[in-house]
Formats: sequence, structure tokens, C-alpha cells
Amino acid sequence: QVQLVESGGGLVQAGGSLRLSCLASGRTLSIYAMGWFRQAPGKGREFAAYINWSSGTTYYADSVKGRFTISKDNALNTVHLQMNNLKPEDTAVYYCAARILGSTYPHTAESGYDYWGQGTQVTVSS
Repeated sequence: QVQLVESGGGLVQAGGSLRLSCLASGRTLSIYAMGWFRQAPGKGREFAAYINWSSGTTYYADSVKGRFTISKDNALNTVHLQMNNLKPEDTAVYYCAARILGSTYPHTAESGYDYWGQGTQVTVSS
């Protein structure tokens, strides 16, 4: 089992920045990659960013590319999401997720991840 705990959410004005963190614990050696998803009110959960735990390879959704940066600290079992130039449409609950080796689902799909955090609220005011 892997446990994930997010932190860093809050209220920010449009154009501002926030940095989310996700601390992994438990069987962290089984982690192949980490991802951030988000769920806006009344909408489904959508992919935001991905990082390979060993190589550091990253992928981003088009909606956040150029504004968000995902990074990792393997020694601390932590992944971060730096969010700059935030927009009201970025308002959502942000979830951290862990993908173990062997998953055949796309990294953009919820089914591609095995463990989830409880989420942290990000609200961007206009």
C-alpha cells in the first residue's frame, strides 16, 4: 500500500501562484510515476501533470502547459506542482496519484493510477 497526502491548496487571485505538495509513504519503492489530477465543481476528474519517478520525464495537459510545473524529490518521497499565472478555471480539488509498475492504462487516465490522496482545494478568484 501507498499513502498519499496533499498540501498547499488555498485561495489565490487570478495571476497568482500556488505550490502543491504530495507526500508518499508506505511501499514507495513500488511507485513508477506520480500524477496530479483535478476536479472542478460539477465536472469529472481530469489529468493535469505526470512525472516518472526515476527518469523525471514529465507530461502536461494542454490546459496547464507553460503555467504548471511538476517536480519530485525522491529522497523525501514528495512530488510538487508549482502553479503560476492561475486562472479562475483552475479552481478545483487537486488530487495526487501514484502509478505502480506494470500499469497498461494511459498516464492521462484515472485508471492508470493505483493510489490516490484525499485532495486539496484550490480556488482562484477573478
